Amino acid sequence: MNGVTPRDDVRTALVVCAHPDDVDFGAAGTVAVWTAAGIAVTYCLCTSGEASGDGSRPAEEVAAVRRAEQRAAAAEVGVTEVIFLEHADGTVEPTIALRRDLTRVIRQVRPDRVLTWSPEINWAMVATAHPDHRAVGAATFAAVYPDARNPNAHPALLRDEGLAPWTVPELWLADAPERLRDHAVDITEHFTRRMAALRAHVSQVGDNPGLEAGMRAHFTAAAARHGLPPGRLAEEFQVVDTS
Repeated sequence: MNGVTPRDDVRTALVVCAHPDDVDFGAAGTVAVWTAAGIAVTYCLCTSGEASGDGSRPAEEVAAVRRAEQRAAAAEVGVTEVIFLEHADGTVEPTIALRRDLTRVIRQVRPDRVLTWSPEINWAMVATAHPDHRAVGAATFAAVYPDARNPNAHPALLRDEGLAPWTVPELWLADAPERLRDHAVDITEHFTRRMAALRAHVSQVGDNPGLEAGMRAHFTAAAARHGLPPGRLAEEFQVVDTS
């Protein structure tokens, strides 16, 4: 495929997703690769996942559990900074308010790379095309371009909070339509760590005995699509030059 060659000068990265466990299902191996290379990674969760479960527990209790699980998962792959924006789970839209909140985080973190979910539907795997995922992808893209770099966007961030504009040079999109995925990250050496991160979401994955085999098959197929040698595992992304 013809795509953007990822930058090799990245020192900081920001991962933006809708729910606790999104990053650990889709990109935790890549995060482990980055942190092992010395890249400082911050997570930004737009919700606390309180709309999950069978409805038998109060939303506040579910949210507290899921925030704790996400922090534990982050630690497994070398991430210590986890931000929760507390937008309502299940009703996320790419509003100006969400764009402002994400612009604030981008200007605070000042990342060289942002990873988020594609705003497009992956028709090959509809189960992952949650409306919250796509809304977060759209809002994050708008925060990356043009909001975070524009001093006139959300002017109170600069005027009242002293947050200067920041240009994000590179955007990575997870779960994009397969034809758009132009870059693979070999996660073979970090598969154990990424599975430990995923297993940290006990309320979501429990002790599912088939989880590791399913993940291994999924990442084996991704590696093969990108020409990696047999036996390798890869996560794949659409990489966009936003400089």
